[in-house]
Amino acid sequence: MTQRTTTTATVTSLARGSISGRFRPCDDCTCSPGLLSRQGRRASLFLRQIESSRRKTHSHKRNSIAGLDNASIYSSDSLCQSNKEVNTSQRLHALRSEMEKHDLACYIVPSEDEHQSEYVAAIDQRRSFISGFSGSAGIACITRDLLNFNTGHHEGKSVLSTDGRYFNQALQELDFNWSLLRQGVDQTTWQEWCIKECQDMSEGLGNKEVKIGVDPKLFSYHQIIQIQKLINVKLAESKANVILIPIKDNLIDAIWNEFEVVPERETNELLMLHYEFHGEEFQSKRDRLMKSLQEKYATTDNTKHTFVVVALDEICWLLNLRGSDIEYNPVFNAYLLMNDDGETILFCDNPTSGDIKIFFSENGITVKPYNEIWGFLDIYTNGLQSQSNGSDENYSIFLPDTSSWQIVRSVENIPYKIIHSPIDFFKSVKNDIELGNAHRAQVKDALSIIQYFSWLEQQLVEKEALIDEYKAGEKLIEIRKAQKHYMGNSFETISSTGANAAVIHYAPPKENSSMIDPSKIYLCDTGSQFLEGTTDITRTLHFTKPTQEQIDNYTAVLKGNLAIERLVVPEGTTGYSIDAIARQFLWGRGLDYRHGTGHGIGSFLNVHEGPIGIGFKPHLANFPLQVGNIISNEPGYYKDGEYGIRIENDMAVKRAEGLHFGDRKFLKFENITLVPYCKKLINAKMLTTEELEQINAYHSRIWNTLVQSLQPQSITFKWLKEEVRPL
Repeated sequence: MTQRTTTTATVTSLARGSISGRFRPCDDCTCSPGLLSRQGRRASLFLRQIESSRRKTHSHKRNSIAGLDNASIYSSDSLCQSNKEVNTSQRLHALRSEMEKHDLACYIVPSEDEHQSEYVAAIDQRRSFISGFSGSAGIACITRDLLNFNTGHHEGKSVLSTDGRYFNQALQELDFNWSLLRQGVDQTTWQEWCIKECQDMSEGLGNKEVKIGVDPKLFSYHQIIQIQKLINVKLAESKANVILIPIKDNLIDAIWNEFEVVPERETNELLMLHYEFHGEEFQSKRDRLMKSLQEKYATTDNTKHTFVVVALDEICWLLNLRGSDIEYNPVFNAYLLMNDDGETILFCDNPTSGDIKIFFSENGITVKPYNEIWGFLDIYTNGLQSQSNGSDENYSIFLPDTSSWQIVRSVENIPYKIIHSPIDFFKSVKNDIELGNAHRAQVKDALSIIQYFSWLEQQLVEKEALIDEYKAGEKLIEIRKAQKHYMGNSFETISSTGANAAVIHYAPPKENSSMIDPSKIYLCDTGSQFLEGTTDITRTLHFTKPTQEQIDNYTAVLKGNLAIERLVVPEGTTGYSIDAIARQFLWGRGLDYRHGTGHGIGSFLNVHEGPIGIGFKPHLANFPLQVGNIISNEPGYYKDGEYGIRIENDMAVKRAEGLHFGDRKFLKFENITLVPYCKKLINAKMLTTEELEQINAYHSRIWNTLVQSLQPQSITFKWLKEEVRPL
């Protein structure tokens, strides 16, 4: 599963059509006129195609259906869905009314929650509510035109900024009120857009003070500093007066219930992992953390350290606890505070079992309500300040660089230091027990995925069944449930046929999902959460006869994947420095992809785990790969409107034994995924002898590992035997 990329951007307007008088919208429809018009045409065609297909006899060959091009029953797009495609006019009007109360010219709505999580609970999906865009990454910026003096008539602009994974999806989901800022393609960032809009309003009002507002709990302090610096730079030669201010009460929360039932915050019971699944007890992890802070940051022997843990997966890793408050992510909403005196305070509202209560008691962990963190920080920091004034001891609070602006504002009266959390590094290096469990999780998921692929091919090709993308993904879940310790998917399965596969983070809708067309490419990006570990695997398949272009482009992607896997690199190498190796074969064909090549993967934790990754984001140059990392390897290619290709394996970083250059040692990768590549899509003539041997050895390893778990008469056994046959 691809991880977000962050680069620069500019404004691209969205064209929208007029409403079709022949299409009748669904009950309680909130779709924009442009969406209704577009979908009305699709719906009419879809219904005619289904009616036509019903008249055909069962003996009619699938190839003749697939050859009908625009008349194919597989070409249908999703119909009107009020839950994703939203007319935002009234919502924006209500928001601008709230902005007026706070005298704001601009309000910024991020995707993240208080903990800077990439994937958030339903109640934290504010950006999705106001924009209608449901992707996991993006930021919405809304202005209120201060130069419009019509009382009660709120006007302004609204833009959505997102990265290359979501361009197609955003264009489909945003209505006529919104423009798209394409990160990495356009030239104006969302920060620059907000500042320029406010600068123009300030100058138009005689350089009056104009305010940009944000919820200080949802923006990291680092982001705030960067925005403030940019304001200073952009206005250095202007008399315009633009300021950035915190708005304590979230303005989206103030209007949400006018339009929808606001989701409730989940507070599900916690799960305690046993040693066989984590390999290191809490006290050992705590001691490592506090020792790390002392060694790296202590200024005197009398310094007393306090550390605030903000990231949810870091709290879960440290405590060896897991939750289910956010879909697909085994985390729970919490803050954690620790100090040198042995005090550990957990702020959370989740119910706990008797065993966890005993664990808390034995390890001196105090539990307080989640929202008490703010009042506690005020009292705690005031207390530390008083103690420091009356003794020789120095007190310092360490905050992770993911800390919100509000957390920093809460501790400003005592010395504090913002650091990159040591837990982020500790967590990314798996111990031997976690690595062994990761291998076991991969075997389980491989058995599930090959059973699913063999079933899907039989249904589509032999039985000529009509199966839509969503129901196919549900079948995979059904198969996975047979595996011991399966806890759920690690993200929403990307089950995509044909042109949908070109939408990098496509999610098939539950209703009116596209039928899987066996004459087109099928991309499946899927992962599991087992007690043993987290998986993230992508395979691109073709069930009949692919085009030569598809074969050659698939092979170019595969060559990049194989090249990363073969790498041997010296210690200290970062993912930033090896990203081009995966792209070289696509570049040679004038092609590329708009996402990173790899991301860290948690151990029964988040499927996207920092700090490491393989990609072109500059910050990755700061985080070298280490023995024990688990990282994805997922180059791809996407031809908009036609097909998409991605091949993703999970790799463990290992020591390259016997290799050294002086004192410098070397690293290598081990591909721990066990799902074969699609033989129909491989052009063996494009492969070197080394690459052919690499593929054949990999397929042989898959067969030898999985065959003992398969029934010889099963379709899975027969499918796998054919797919791993030597090239």
